[in-house]
Amino acid sequence: MSKSELTRRSLLITAGGALSATALRAQTAPVDTAAQPLAAPEIARRNISSFRTQNWQDHFETLGVGCLLADITSRAVHYWGGDEQTYRLYPSSIPRSEELTKRGYTEVVRKRENPSWTPTASMREEFPNLPIRMEGGDPGNPLGTRAMYLTWPAYLVHGTHDTRKIGRQSSSGCIGLYNSHVEELYALVKIGTQVRLL
Repeated sequence: MSKSELTRRSLLITAGGALSATALRAQTAPVDTAAQPLAAPEIARRNISSFRTQNWQDHFETLGVGCLLADITSRAVHYWGGDEQTYRLYPSSIPRSEELTKRGYTEVVRKRENPSWTPTASMREEFPNLPIRMEGGDPGNPLGTRAMYLTWPAYLVHGTHDTRKIGRQSSSGCIGLYNSHVEELYALVKIGTQVRLL
């Protein structure tokens, strides 16, 4: 291989790595509405084309103490604070199938740090080797480091230790977030926050 071919190959490898890293950051970074938009390569723009900011007024009648929208189609969670200033946007996991997906309006009724997990009867039927219960803080606990419980039994917005699940159809009905994102959201969300799964 000639020197010019080696130089060209090195340049392509370096450029490819930079594009991959930029695309990954564009897909996983929460939106800071005060920040200037970053120039991203075309591949990143395509991957996040449905990951856009929304307005709470399109989904809720009042802001109240806050509103949370889990957009199943774009696999994103939007949060608007009751202060009319706070807005967050996070990538999320979504249910594995339409049968496991519940849509409509509910609200946050309870919050837990390092929640314990008890699989539902249907989960244990599908996966008989699941434990009866798993304590919070266990790295195998699918609820991650924080959980926000809804009025619908067994439906939560929670973290996950398995980061491969984010952006995928991977849950049994819940909405999952990276632990770092759910910890930030948990600090913002108040009991009574309105929730819509769309």
